[in-house]
Amino acid sequence: MVLQRIFRAVIMGPPGSGKGTVSALITKTFGLSHISSGDILRSNISNKSELGLLMKCCIDQGQLVPDDVMSRLILRDLRVMDHSSWLLDGFPRTVPQAEALDDAHSVDTVINLNVPFQTIKQRLTSRWTHLPTGRVYNVDFNPPKVPGLDDETGEPLVQRDDDTPDTVTLRLKAYENQTEPVLEYYRSNGVLETFTGTETNMIWPHVEAFLHKKLFSVKQKVA
Repeated sequence: MVLQRIFRAVIMGPPGSGKGTVSALITKTFGLSHISSGDILRSNISNKSELGLLMKCCIDQGQLVPDDVMSRLILRDLRVMDHSSWLLDGFPRTVPQAEALDDAHSVDTVINLNVPFQTIKQRLTSRWTHLPTGRVYNVDFNPPKVPGLDDETGEPLVQRDDDTPDTVTLRLKAYENQTEPVLEYYRSNGVLETFTGTETNMIWPHVEAFLHKKLFSVKQKVA
């Protein structure tokens, strides 16, 4: 599908909600550029840009990166895409960040993936990793041929600290506390659309149908 006008969207969802898969499907189906705040952060830190060094200093000291620094960083990259349609992933994380984004760009829709925490917890705690290569297995739907061992090397698999049950619970709770005000901000602005389900292949058709309808209605308004 080729877009007839510039269209901007934000995607939100907790870790393990299938956000990466849905983002890839959206960008492939609708031709939007996928902008990951995580990629921008890593690139700036790696390139030792002024903002990257400032962020690294905050991170190294165990501090949160200030909203204005995060906003300046992301919006600087978005500025070079003034005439492009995009899907923004990982930003905004706070209401001040959302307000800064609104001041710079008009967001057409915010897609929120609402997957039950119990489902996500089951997904994440079933993951085991071969650390030297980063290969990931899931004991439920992509298990190793020999339990506990990497298929190619036979070396032992480990469960990352981030994927232990206690850590996953803390991560999900932190996400909920941090993002609920952002969701409410977009809900009150009338641009939030929430999709609920336990599997990505169940959620995606609804997201796709919504975006087709949204893009058609936007195109009609422009016409």
